[in-house]
Amino acid sequence: MAMSKISKLLVLILIAAHEFIYAQQKAIFIILDGISADALEKVETPAIDAIAKAGGYTRAYTGGIRDAYNQSPTISAPGYNHVLTGVWSNKHNVWDNSIKEPNYHYWNIFRIAKHAKPDMKLAIFSTWQDNRTKLIGEGLEAAGNFKFDYAFDGFELDENQFPHDADKQYIFDIDENVSKEAARYIREHAPDLSWVYLEYTDDIGHRYGDSPEYEKAIQLADAQVGRIRDAVQIRQTQFGEDWMVVVTTDHGRDPQTGKGHGGQSDRERTVWIATNAKNLNGRFGQGTAAVDIMPSLLRHLKINPAEEIVRELDGVPFNGAIAVANASATLSDDGNKIELNWSVLEGNSKPEVFLSTTNNFKTGGKDNWQRMKNQSATPGRCTIDVSKYPSSFYKIVVKSRNNSINTQVLKNN
Repeated sequence: MAMSKISKLLVLILIAAHEFIYAQQKAIFIILDGISADALEKVETPAIDAIAKAGGYTRAYTGGIRDAYNQSPTISAPGYNHVLTGVWSNKHNVWDNSIKEPNYHYWNIFRIAKHAKPDMKLAIFSTWQDNRTKLIGEGLEAAGNFKFDYAFDGFELDENQFPHDADKQYIFDIDENVSKEAARYIREHAPDLSWVYLEYTDDIGHRYGDSPEYEKAIQLADAQVGRIRDAVQIRQTQFGEDWMVVVTTDHGRDPQTGKGHGGQSDRERTVWIATNAKNLNGRFGQGTAAVDIMPSLLRHLKINPAEEIVRELDGVPFNGAIAVANASATLSDDGNKIELNWSVLEGNSKPEVFLSTTNNFKTGGKDNWQRMKNQSATPGRCTIDVSKYPSSFYKIVVKSRNNSINTQVLKNN
């Protein structure tokens, strides 16, 4: 009898150990280039729909706040970097596809993950090599000498294997190659955090605009997402891993023909997010932004960046508990007061408010932060007396127990 009890106890211990070892958090985000939300929503996309059914789907916005200090172009490389860094172009300094002088002081998600957990395995599968070499800056001292554990890209430079043609069939072939390898590698090795980037939909959009050809390209991209999703499901089923999947796009398309993008029309600024995350909060579907993806993935991976990084993030996690979002501020005419507003999403406790007149973080330094008195009894609003801190520039952070948000005030704006 005693041995039977011991045997049962050993079985329970083994089961618990199995769950402890294999219930690991993993994450993957997939960017499908240039798919407008309205086009996606009228095309049959069973793979993306299945991901959304497990969690949710929402339209979101890119391009920063229109006509504000952080307005950003609706162009591919800036769009990718919004997702990678959780900040807008005024911070990460990517304004077009040339990626001339990215500001690596705003860390990307891979650098944050590797710094927090050096043993994490990180992978990239991409139809554009610049994503790795320029946006992330792999191997560059300025970008922290970061290195992926596995990289699969650069095929657009290999004209022997993928001869270039005017119809951009070679880009589709590369997307196929990239998505198949992503599925294989995930199925066999399960990196902790992965990025898959596929390009063909944007190329077809530029050539044909709103058209049957564009809709067909979206369906082909969905099939590529499907093979990656299948690999993730195998890992979840066979190894008990806890995967967060996010599928999104980098920008919409122009409202006239669908061939262009880069402006600030609603259609160009509207993107979308599909995720299997089950703990979605009030941010998801209410002011959701492209920059929200990065902090959401970090939260799933149980990674808490340094406070100085968190204070700069423009994104709000759309999973787990949150309290505040959508900070905005206005300086009075005499320059002595700032009217600060924010959205209260959960609870009504007073958050802490911090003020800085420096922007040293932008150049790799540390800012001077002062905790300010929050005297308003109205949730989501307070007046800050800045008469003792005369400046033409202010950074403000609203910090709740569950998340932080930020805004800036420029005296001349």
